[in-house]
Amino acid sequence: MTSTFETVARIIASTSDVPLESITPDSHVMKDLEVDSLGFLDVVFEIDKTFDIRLPVEEWLQNVQGGYDGDTYFVLRNLCDYIDQTAGSAAVA
Repeated sequence: MTSTFETVARIIASTSDVPLESITPDSHVMKDLEVDSLGFLDVVFEIDKTFDIRLPVEEWLQNVQGGYDGDTYFVLRNLCDYIDQTAGSAAVA
């Protein structure tokens, strides 16, 4: 079984130029890994498809533009927790 973090890290590495070994649970997708907003949309599309969920990325980006702390959405530990809660599963086979 693969953890949610491992799956998300592989998705980020495969959809961007970020080496897998540089991705940690405390990485901020945009600040630390330098994935831009368009790249993040590619990541979200793959997450949605892989976990059979729909992340509210449009709402998240609006919240961040409105001054809300983006760490809730974009730090991988928090993102994976959200995926687990939304998918109702702690891991993907």
